[in-house]
Amino acid sequence: MPYLQLDVNGHYPVADKKQLAARLIQTYSGMMSVDIRRITVAIRELGEGGVWRITKPGDEPEPVSIMMLDIRKGRSPELRMAVAKALCADCIEILGLREDRLNVEFTQHSGDEMYHPSLGGYSPEWSPEEHRQDHGDH
Repeated sequence: MPYLQLDVNGHYPVADKKQLAARLIQTYSGMMSVDIRRITVAIRELGEGGVWRITKPGDEPEPVSIMMLDIRKGRSPELRMAVAKALCADCIEILGLREDRLNVEFTQHSGDEMYHPSLGGYSPEWSPEEHRQDHGDH
């Protein structure tokens, strides 16, 4: 954890998905002060007609994309909004997704809900000091 999951309609070349995964990891790790080894990205190609939303009352459902972010709890709403916008920009640039058809949702967890055997066990709890140490915000 964090686990960044993108559900999309359609299919994309593996090279594009790999490029997007690398970019999402870099964006997320830089903005959220996370060791890149803890981040997992899933790009789920649900195929044509796989993800739907009614975008205007009275209209028919339209194909959309959604990104679910399972993260450690503690970040401010402002930081989460900035991260969501930056991750959306990555998806728009690399896969050509439409901004008005892409949503981001967060699920926040405590560190003991994220187990990484190769990193010594549970994730540490997030604290504001973690962000300040990485960004020099003392």
